[in-house]
Amino acid sequence: MQEELRLLVRARALDEDALTEIHKRYYDAIYRYISFRINDKQTVEDLVSEVFTRFLSALQDRHAPQNTIQGWLYGTAARVVKEQYRRQKRSTLEPLPESLQSQLLGPELGAEKSMRLQQLRQALAGLTDDQQHVLALRFGQGLPIREAARIMNKSEGSVKMLQARAIAALTRQLAETGVSP
Repeated sequence: MQEELRLLVRARALDEDALTEIHKRYYDAIYRYISFRINDKQTVEDLVSEVFTRFLSALQDRHAPQNTIQGWLYGTAARVVKEQYRRQKRSTLEPLPESLQSQLLGPELGAEKSMRLQQLRQALAGLTDDQQHVLALRFGQGLPIREAARIMNKSEGSVKMLQARAIAALTRQLAETGVSP
């Protein structure tokens, strides 16, 4: 934690080495977090870039995070994903199926896997933003409860309850579609 605070102080001074270190340290984690919620590689890359662009803008505008880089980045990533969902709802384009993967698995297995993935994504989209956020942190990132609670600015108990409710809701939604959880 102290190391992150020192890095943050250097970043506020727009130290290039500090900014490079932050990008190297957090890029993969933010990428995994967003890709857990968005199913398009190019869009994920664009959104990760947007998160780091907003971080740099916040530093330049003197609205930088006060005590945690990681929490600020995850919070911004959650907002960027939410904004993307809003844009997608207004869009009439449908994503293309994962045809390459389908060809490798064979038509039946590929179609089944693609259908299950689509049903899972639809079920995830039916969860609240906090539920999606906690599942992405816990299972997409593999973060422990304590770390997820710190990032979400919630108590460990409320994160545990949020996770339990998210899993129950996800299980219920998948059962309704006939997919075994």
